[in-house]
Amino acid sequence: MLREAHRMAHVSTRAGGPRNAFYGLDALDHQRPDPGDWTVFLLLGGRGAGKTRAGAEWVLQFLRDNPGPKRIALVSETYADGREVMIDGDSGLARLGEPKTLPDYETSRRRLVWPNGSLAYVFSSEDPDGLRGHQFHAAWSDELCKWKHAEETWSNLQLALRLGNRPRQCVTTTPRPTALLKRLLRAPGVVKAHATTYANAQHLSRAFLDEIAAVYEGTRLGRQELHGELIEDVAGALWTRAMIETSRISAPQGFSSALDRVVVAVDPPASSGEGADECGIVVAGVLATAEGRTAYVLADRSAGGLSPRDWARRAVAAYHEFDADRIVVETNQGGEMVREVIRGVDPTVAVRDVRASRGKRVRAEPVAALYEQGRVRHAGAFPALEDQMTSFTGAGGESPAKSPDRLDALVWAITDLLLRRETAPRVNRIG
Repeated sequence: MLREAHRMAHVSTRAGGPRNAFYGLDALDHQRPDPGDWTVFLLLGGRGAGKTRAGAEWVLQFLRDNPGPKRIALVSETYADGREVMIDGDSGLARLGEPKTLPDYETSRRRLVWPNGSLAYVFSSEDPDGLRGHQFHAAWSDELCKWKHAEETWSNLQLALRLGNRPRQCVTTTPRPTALLKRLLRAPGVVKAHATTYANAQHLSRAFLDEIAAVYEGTRLGRQELHGELIEDVAGALWTRAMIETSRISAPQGFSSALDRVVVAVDPPASSGEGADECGIVVAGVLATAEGRTAYVLADRSAGGLSPRDWARRAVAAYHEFDADRIVVETNQGGEMVREVIRGVDPTVAVRDVRASRGKRVRAEPVAALYEQGRVRHAGAFPALEDQMTSFTGAGGESPAKSPDRLDALVWAITDLLLRRETAPRVNRIG
């Protein structure tokens, strides 16, 4: 997959050749709008696809094509992003052009001033009303899908684009299924371009490309963040992308040691070998505070093609790594054999076996409700697990895997931590 992506990185996203000189830059085709009668140039791209460079060059080209002092709006998620990315970043406006033509940044007024008198003001989606009272010839909006108050900010921006004969704007963003983006994709006067992360591979670290491919390729998150695809939530799924993003935290080193309990949940496959289901192995812990108990997903160690002894070793290794209190293992498919396999790896491990007596959706619904209540957090990103969560409806056929084994393990872990009715952990030790 990665080799093919690297090969395609040098192929244009549009017909007519892989590279074109424009804006004083030897650019890829996706970085320039088509000529014609349009109002909005919408560039959807993966991480590192060259969106920022394209937006900055578009602004400079607009100033060159329209002589005389002009007023530009620069809109980002935050004021800090506007300064650090759109202006001072490696591809920002303050870095492009000849030294004598570079703009000066006036910090107190949050604006760029070019030698010809053109001005570019920085705005934040956190402050939609900041656009009121201004008027512009053009605008560049960056990472539209991350905007805090997207609808209000966009509306105020459109009302401010009222100078000149033909106000235009450029929008650069990694796509997410927001109402605003979906409306823009259908709107007249919008010209669209698309690029993957790999389309800009010549300007990216090979180590970075190898790493992201290994982690994210083949997942829904990878399709969104690398390939720049608009990934819609699955109708009827118990989890949404927004729900998971809201739950995500950045955990400090050694975070798990501060938790009250940690468990490793295992959903063993019914068979082993190349065509077998994955073995779901998820690590989670719980912390009790005055506000209540909150569960934290710490790791997803699931893998496919494992023999019983291999997945047992993997689960036991996670048990020791996170200093877990027990392994929670589903025994529907193996019964006593499951316990014997773990006994063979480490007879000192504390184990609780659980059996599924209800369907997957019935077991998963209470856990999904805990996410809605803000009682489950993800300490990091778990792309494959999250893909299963956001595609699982319980109706069959929607999950990207033959069986949502990672999701099953997650459900067992959270159930043990938050839904079991017991005052203290009861541990059965093998041996």
